[in-house]
Amino acid sequence: MPRSLLAALLCTALAAPLAAQQSADTVAPESATQQPSAAEPVGLPSYQALTGAALEAKAAGRPVEAQDWMVAAANPLAAVAGANILRAGGSAADAMVAVQLVLGLVEPQSSGLGGGAFLVWYDGATGELTTLDGRETAPRAATPRLFQDETGEPLKFFDAVVGGRSVGTPGTPALLEEAHRRWGRSNWQSLFSDAIFLAEQGFAVSPRLAALVQEDAERLSRFPATADYFLPGGEPLQEGATLRNPAYAETLRTLAREGAAGFYAGPVAAEILRAVRTAEGNPGVLSAVDLALYQVIERDPVCAAYRAYEVCGMGPPSSGALTVGQILGMLDGYDLAALGPQSAEAWRLIGDASRLAFADRGRYMADSDFVPMPTDGLVEPAYLEERGMILDRTDALPEEGVAPGEPPWDHAFLWADDASLELPSTSHISIVDRYGNALSMTTTIENGFGSRLMAAGFLLNNELTDFSFRTHRNGVPIANRVEPGKRPRSSMSPTIVMQDGKPVLVIGSPGGSRIIGYVAKSIIAWADWGLDVQQALALPHLVNRFGTYDLEAGTEAGALAEPLSAMGFEVNTRDLTSGLHAIEISDRLLGGADPRREGIALGE
Repeated sequence: MPRSLLAALLCTALAAPLAAQQSADTVAPESATQQPSAAEPVGLPSYQALTGAALEAKAAGRPVEAQDWMVAAANPLAAVAGANILRAGGSAADAMVAVQLVLGLVEPQSSGLGGGAFLVWYDGATGELTTLDGRETAPRAATPRLFQDETGEPLKFFDAVVGGRSVGTPGTPALLEEAHRRWGRSNWQSLFSDAIFLAEQGFAVSPRLAALVQEDAERLSRFPATADYFLPGGEPLQEGATLRNPAYAETLRTLAREGAAGFYAGPVAAEILRAVRTAEGNPGVLSAVDLALYQVIERDPVCAAYRAYEVCGMGPPSSGALTVGQILGMLDGYDLAALGPQSAEAWRLIGDASRLAFADRGRYMADSDFVPMPTDGLVEPAYLEERGMILDRTDALPEEGVAPGEPPWDHAFLWADDASLELPSTSHISIVDRYGNALSMTTTIENGFGSRLMAAGFLLNNELTDFSFRTHRNGVPIANRVEPGKRPRSSMSPTIVMQDGKPVLVIGSPGGSRIIGYVAKSIIAWADWGLDVQQALALPHLVNRFGTYDLEAGTEAGALAEPLSAMGFEVNTRDLTSGLHAIEISDRLLGGADPRREGIALGE
């Protein structure tokens, strides 16, 4: 992004909130339109210096350093919104709300009010680790054959995605409110100031948003409200154009005033239901009852031992912590540090450990509130040691050698294997505050631009297509099949790495089912290969889920194509666009932002 454009973006963002947030209890959303103009920015010089340093560090491949707090997010405006809150004394939960509200405006293709999220929280006061499940739910009227045609065959993926059929009950608004209720320090209404200001005054369209609109223009054009916003005058949004969203500002004012209740009932809910149920060609079955009954669920974290660490994250319905934990657990007996990041042997071990973990994922992992699951058994050290022994060879595992294992389990249920699609989009937020709290949250509307339906200024998710389109395979039921009220399996992997009961790394990424590989690789790079957080995130990606080894195009990963092929892997060179954000915690904070996207880390 050109420096002049970024400066203009930051001027707009910082003009409003700094003075008002010196006394957070007095800020009301109605004051957003009366903030100082961009020509008279309050407190801008310090933030220009902070942001400039962050950009320079990212460009140079260095982490950002801080002492008191740190936020890493996928867009500079969103990171600044979080920084405003943290600098004024807010908690990581407060900052997350501000970041998410801005992301839903400036990066709408990835996350927002119409989607869902998983949050992992370390409490600096109590030393406790917990997670909040804000995943979308299937409507009560959904049937197991939701994504099948009249003959019982699965629909083509985008025939299912685009329209109301794919929309689950959004969970993000309820999650924002619940996190603030538990851990917030700032006045709720003050957290909306930046997002409301930007929605009303406008922001410059980023290069990434402009490019993605161009790529998806045909699907975005199918629904009038979506087309009017992303294709004004029939043409895709252009990079640098000023984009305003008064409908989103009005929705934010409602939420600031009424809390999440203003989303799940009333005019906002009515707009959501109208968009879903009247979507031309592909209507959905979401109802007012589905919205009214939605609840965030607190769940125990899933942790797996790796070296001197405990790698902790979100359990079912996420497959993230389980699959990342399995990959690392199987590798624990191998000396990856001695092999190093340029070693084909190291990547053989990592790739085949991932294949074995994905085999277990496909059979066993789903919403454990609906299906029995061997959650503890999947990360039981003895089981992972046994699975890891399968890797003790010199060549790639043959296809027939990659099968689900038999983890310790008190039940005797048999599930069929499933390889449901989960395409890349999503966003990730990492935050550490001055009170010792740490937050890792991955947030999504699933596919880029979700269902392509807009309501009340935001896009609606297509999360239901994360379910299996089939109900059975060879007469055996699939754990991740559609069921009313069920939450679809996810690969989102918000992670907090612990050592001696304290957090030492906060990390996560977007990227569909490749999220798991991105996060596991970055933890290995940091823990085994001694890379700092920025170097670990920037390290070229090599990801193997189902047999084909994906190597990141245009990087040094290409040098491993021939030796991996010689080991028996099928190799494919392609773009691998993660969006990793990480914070290392020691006697200081070190923040990293993925160079493949527009995000930055800010701290002080």
